[in-house]
Formats: sequence, C-alpha cells, structure tokens
Amino acid sequence: QVQLVESGGGLVQPGGSLKLSCAASRSVFSFRAMGWYRQAPGKERDMVATITSGGITDYADSVKGRFTISRDNAKDAVYLQMNSLKPEDTAVYYCNAVQRFAYWGQGTQVTVSS
Repeated sequence: QVQLVESGGGLVQPGGSLKLSCAASRSVFSFRAMGWYRQAPGKERDMVATITSGGITDYADSVKGRFTISRDNAKDAVYLQMNSLKPEDTAVYYCNAVQRFAYWGQGTQVTVSS
C-alpha cells in the first residue's frame, strides 16, 4: 500500500509564498508520474502540476509562472513551490502518484486571504 503524506499548507496573505511537501512511502522513481491537485469548496478536483518519472512537468494555465513542481529522489518527496499566491488559489491541495493505480494523500489546506 502506498502512502502519501502532505505538509506545508496554511494561511498566507495575497502575494505570499508557500511550499508544499509530499512524502511517499516508496521511491518516487516507482511512479509513472506524481502531481498536485486542488479542490475548492463546491468545485471539482483539478490538476495543478505534474511531473513524470522522466522529469517532464506540466502546469495548469492558472498557475504557470507562479508555481513550480520538483522532486527529490533521495528523500522520496515531491514539492510544490507556490509564489505570488492569490485568493483564488485557496483550496485543499492533494498529492497524487500514478503507477498501476492512482494514489492520493489526505490533503493540506491552503488559504490565501488578507
């Protein structure tokens, strides 16, 4: 069973930064891809950023230029650096890993508000 544990969420003012971390219970190389998704109240869960085992990244248009996904192979972790945060970035952020199946973390709340 794969476990993904997110951390790093919190309350931040507009324009601020946060860095989310996702610790995996197995080598990140074992996954075809990992990523971050988010879900705001009353909305569907949407892709934010993904990174493949080969290091190819993809971003939602709404976060391009502001968010950066990265991977630390030695620590079996994936990160999401979020800069220039906006109120519309407020959501629960979930870590995702895909191999034969898709695995999800429990989520971490990010609130952008003054």
